[in-house]
Amino acid sequence: GQVKVAMTLVNAPADSVHPAHIHRGSCATLGDVVYALSPATVGVSETTITASLDTLKSNLPLAVNVHKSATEVGNYVACGDLNF
Repeated sequence: GQVKVAMTLVNAPADSVHPAHIHRGSCATLGDVVYALSPATVGVSETTITASLDTLKSNLPLAVNVHKSATEVGNYVACGDLNF
């Protein structure tokens, strides 16, 4: 299966590019990257990942994490726990 992941960052600067990933764990306890997502460019990202919704559900907890930049991946600008 495949799942489309789409996100919009509100008030993102016009020149912004923010790497994004789905991580194991929650925003409070982020683990390893499970799926790389397309960077949020000017606040918008859309990625189709090769996994079924059932696979994602069986791997919960998962969180989407958005980094400040490629050079500042330790700084986060957004995080959201996935709930299905």
